[in-house]
Amino acid sequence: MGKSKAFFITLFLLIHLSVFGQELKVEGYFLQDSARLGERVSYVLKATYPPEKQVIFPDSTYNYGEMEYLGKKTYISYTQDSLTQDSVIYYLSNFSLDPIRNFALPAYEVLRYDSLVYFAEEDELFLKLTIDEIPDQPIFRDNDHYQNIRGEFNYIYFTIALVALLVILILTYIIFGKNIRQQYLIWIEKRRLGRFNKRWDKASRAFIQKPEPDRADELLGLWKHYLELVSDKPYREWTASEIALDLPREGILEDLRGIELIIYAGRQAEDLPQICQNLKADCLIMYNKKIARIHERK
Repeated sequence: MGKSKAFFITLFLLIHLSVFGQELKVEGYFLQDSARLGERVSYVLKATYPPEKQVIFPDSTYNYGEMEYLGKKTYISYTQDSLTQDSVIYYLSNFSLDPIRNFALPAYEVLRYDSLVYFAEEDELFLKLTIDEIPDQPIFRDNDHYQNIRGEFNYIYFTIALVALLVILILTYIIFGKNIRQQYLIWIEKRRLGRFNKRWDKASRAFIQKPEPDRADELLGLWKHYLELVSDKPYREWTASEIALDLPREGILEDLRGIELIIYAGRQAEDLPQICQNLKADCLIMYNKKIARIHERK
């Protein structure tokens, strides 16, 4: 009797420690890797935690720094294996002039008299620079205020050095400009493909394990967004039939409808791993076409 009682006490303590030892895990990332100044971007924030914890996400009152809050989309929480997952998509605008913007949002665990803050790992957002067209008649501002200049400054040497520097830059651009620009654009595309493959593999594994409408919608949105980046075509606005006309791969229409069947009807399609593999292969084909176009540019 004493041994049985000791066994149940030990089992209770193990269960207790297992439940309360679980921590809140936060994950955050952008759905695109680059954006123009002020362009709206989507940022996904997810939190996984035990059901007994109370967790809240930032709202419009949060200080987003140089990112402007535009709105958010909240998904319904779901619980599996004694863990609850919440997810929110934030719509933000980037007003930072830094070439690379590191950004992360927190989740808050509400306690009785206080709260704990858990930040996601920082994600990168590249600034996409654009040059405005120069007007036909530039407007100049008059300035007739003179300043005293130290007479010992040698303008002759300064002018010679400046002209020599300009000549070197012009010759470098003429000789190597095309190759440098091509290599830079290819580097950007390779980095973008690597980030996509990492997110796709993670999202597809979760989708195959549990094919729910939210996960199917997230996976399909990730696929369409990458195709837009490498083709400059509005795939997110097209139907499955329109996409199949633009990407004439045999079976692509059935693959897309298999995922849409889960999103809109909640019915599971057959051979989900093969569908995910086919869609990933489509992205690699579009990437190779984009690289070929870069090499063909004059």
